[in-house]
Amino acid sequence: MTDRIRSWADAPSRPRFTPPPGAVDAHCHVFGPMAQFPFSPKAKYLPQDAGPEMLFALRRHLGLSRNVIVQASCHGTDNAATLHGIAVSDGTCRGVAVVDPAIDDAELERLHEGGIRGVRFNFLKRLVDDAPKDKFLEVARRIQHLGWHVVVYFEADILEEMRPFLDAIPTPIVIDHMGRPDVTQGPDGPDMRAFRRLLDSRPDIWTKVTCPDRLSTAPGWDDFAGAVTPLVADYQDRVLWGTDWPHPNMEKSIPDDGLITDMIPRIAPTAALQEKLLVTNPMRLYWPEELS
Repeated sequence: MTDRIRSWADAPSRPRFTPPPGAVDAHCHVFGPMAQFPFSPKAKYLPQDAGPEMLFALRRHLGLSRNVIVQASCHGTDNAATLHGIAVSDGTCRGVAVVDPAIDDAELERLHEGGIRGVRFNFLKRLVDDAPKDKFLEVARRIQHLGWHVVVYFEADILEEMRPFLDAIPTPIVIDHMGRPDVTQGPDGPDMRAFRRLLDSRPDIWTKVTCPDRLSTAPGWDDFAGAVTPLVADYQDRVLWGTDWPHPNMEKSIPDDGLITDMIPRIAPTAALQEKLLVTNPMRLYWPEELS
């Protein structure tokens, strides 16, 4: 694996939508720079550098104010690049880590001091080789006192087998990309109905209404908008939004971040919904001390 790939647009369009003041991109990543933060030897892809300076430039271009940097799988359990992004953000970033289940309490405390507020468990077999549910649950129990949450990434076809694991997680849960439903089924299709049953099962399950570029193949991502808009309305206090920049593994179909941002008013058509999606909800999870 020697060819380094680029999965982001060099010149994204400027969105027509103007986000509200304080808007948060609650799902993005940083890659490297590799010379300073080497990629994991187990990485399934080797990206070009996409460091915090590029992330902050995109944020300004899109009219956003803050970021939640989610540890990318190419960095494995070494969270140094994510912590660096938070450290140079002047308080405008928080993060979600990926940790070795054997991590000690002192390291968890160090991550907390560095701005980490959650851990991510990835169940996509094409990205990770091992996802030990029993060890993940032990980590979830150990982060409770820090006030963190658990982020879980899986695809819709394994939702039912994931339910006992999700039920056992003792912290709030955030589901990445709605568990990747088939949006062509529409808002009442079997995937979305199953996902709603999950959300209804406990009041502390949140989700990211993200990645039209991954989930839709329709022109203008119309099927994504149609499937997701009712979800945002019905679970408006538990939804988050993010760009997913720099779009890992999307090098063959690189999305336009301006168009991704212009999806916001389609799935959250009122100012009140936009404020919850972009400001109130992410602030509750990642900067609760500022709300009080």
